[in-house]
Amino acid sequence: MTISTPLYQKLASDYRLAIERGLLAVGSRFPSIRTLQARHDMSPSTAIQVCRRLESEGYLEARARSGNFVRKPKPKINSALTEPKANTPLDPAQFVGINSQITELIAKGRQAPVSVNLSRADCAPALYPGKELQGIMARVVRTKPNILISMPPNSGNSELRENLSKRAIANGIVIEPENIVVTQGCIEALNLALRAVTQSGGIVAIESPTYYGLLQILESLGLKALEIPTSPRTGISLEALEQALKSIEPISAVVVIPNLQNPLGSSMPEENKFKLVELCEKFNVPLIEDDTYSMLENYGVAPRALKSWDKSGNVIHCASLHKVIAPGLRLGWITAGKWHKRVEMLKYVQSQNNEDLPQQVASKFIESSDFERYLKRLRQTLSNQRAEVAACILNHFPEGTKVNEPNGGLFLWVELPNSIDSRELFEACLAEKILIAPGTMFANSNHFKNFLRMNCGWPFNPEIERAIKRIGDICKQMELAN
Repeated sequence: MTISTPLYQKLASDYRLAIERGLLAVGSRFPSIRTLQARHDMSPSTAIQVCRRLESEGYLEARARSGNFVRKPKPKINSALTEPKANTPLDPAQFVGINSQITELIAKGRQAPVSVNLSRADCAPALYPGKELQGIMARVVRTKPNILISMPPNSGNSELRENLSKRAIANGIVIEPENIVVTQGCIEALNLALRAVTQSGGIVAIESPTYYGLLQILESLGLKALEIPTSPRTGISLEALEQALKSIEPISAVVVIPNLQNPLGSSMPEENKFKLVELCEKFNVPLIEDDTYSMLENYGVAPRALKSWDKSGNVIHCASLHKVIAPGLRLGWITAGKWHKRVEMLKYVQSQNNEDLPQQVASKFIESSDFERYLKRLRQTLSNQRAEVAACILNHFPEGTKVNEPNGGLFLWVELPNSIDSRELFEACLAEKILIAPGTMFANSNHFKNFLRMNCGWPFNPEIERAIKRIGDICKQMELAN
């Protein structure tokens, strides 16, 4: 099956090229929504998507009551990160000390006096809708005075599950609210999914690199990790995964982050997503999807989830709200397909039901008109911050440093010259009260010793600029020493 390119993407690409070639002058008025409709015979929503995409890429500037105007786009950053070798021999060996290594790094970061934290994967508190959530919470407590002294509902608040079900449609998922279980963030959802489909000693295929929290979960459950090469542009290598499914048995599950992968920032092409679902279905291997960041995609057009191609219940979809709405809510959710009943039971045994108050607050915010306005503002802010951090890195880091260019999200993946060890860099930066996330946290292999994940969720300011410049100076000193 071939997945065709959506019309809005094709048209946005055409207009982008016209702007880059000077056919549409900087400062000129861009065609209106009505003009685009008539010119290309398309719906108003498609025309709006074209404009939103160009705006998010920096080619358009929306002016109140005046329309869209062509602007000079930001310069491209050096995004040609090294691609993995798909034919690298796979090693299903159990992790050796990965959990202790991650725990040690996290503990050091928490215990040390830190002035600038570039290791995190969240936004500055001011970027979250604090006032709106406080107002909603006050109204909920006022209208439902017994909410804190009443037992929370099984599997989650019904209104929240209904709103999550409605929003999932944008990602191509059609799911009944009763097939959703609310969790303590996505990390609990992943834990439940793995416990539902694996047994201790089983092999789980994962992306390499991947979110270090997943590595910790795997080891805590006594599971072995099979690291599959993963591209910083297109995600997990389907070729390498298929070879693993054919030659290594039995693989208990496959876990991937298809949209804005952590830490790479990559998003799988639609055709690859379809093939991945088909591949796991063919080999009868459960596919677990981590959808923590897709609401932060630049373009405001929800990317399709792997679950949208699931016809047999083989895909377990795990998602998060706390990264997008507010970390303090600690809300996530899971729809587990054929394992739904087992996940319900495991959730009750593991942590029972989530508190009802945060769920009601999140639900009412999601269904309000404020939510989409907030998301649009957040995406644009993060886009600007990523560009500023990337430019600063390339200005101050050693020659040969490369930075990815994700379509959204909270962080950048940075490739340093081969001679620089990010673990040693971590120690040197910590001595200067700067906290970074070295690439060695994101894989059991030693393939990412010269990589960093850098946070872009906090406003770029002189303090962050000085910290990045200092990291660059340390990198240059390390390069000279080697």
